Amino acid sequence: MSQHSFIKRNGLLITFIILALLTITGQIYTGWHELIQERTEKNLPSYSLGHYLYSGHFIQATFENWESEFLQMALYVYLTVFLFQKGSAESKSLDQQEAVDREPIPHAKAPWPVKKGGLYLRIYQNSLSLIFVILFIFSFLLHAYGTMKDMNSERVVQLTYLQVFAENRFWFESFQNWHSEFLSVAAIVFFSIYLRQKGSPESKPVDTPNDETGK
Repeated sequence: MSQHSFIKRNGLLITFIILALLTITGQIYTGWHELIQERTEKNLPSYSLGHYLYSGHFIQATFENWESEFLQMALYVYLTVFLFQKGSAESKSLDQQEAVDREPIPHAKAPWPVKKGGLYLRIYQNSLSLIFVILFIFSFLLHAYGTMKDMNSERVVQLTYLQVFAENRFWFESFQNWHSEFLSVAAIVFFSIYLRQKGSPESKPVDTPNDETGK
């Protein structure tokens, strides 16, 4: 039995879940008041908080951001399988095979798909990138739905769901988020070559040469 407390064992996940809940609460509150102000200026009926949670304004803004995060993570997890960056803590070694590259071996404590083998194993060994792809597609489709609802709230001629994908606004919302996510990955890959954070697994040890690749 682990001698560490639940908080110590799960502190990183708990902290980011709390931060996510706090910030989405802030988004809901400020977004609701922003929409009330916009509709008041246009002499349109106001929204209750409950109504706001089903509005295109909230759905579009929320899933527009989720979409870009999951796209970033899907590409990052997958591309780091075979792409390298000399000197970066975010890259595998250019010269040596690492533990993540070895073939899985069934053992007593291995996850059940490893013990099962076959198709279960083939899916499981790509499951991290697959889940992010699924979450990206889910968020992308909901982003489109939210954009449709938001645009239709002020239109006489209503857009259909498929028509949204031909709208510049939808792609503008997507591209402005996608590029920032790709830039942030490029930044951590590059800065981890030359800069350090003692104690972080995302950094190389402080005394490691700049040209040494990997953690």
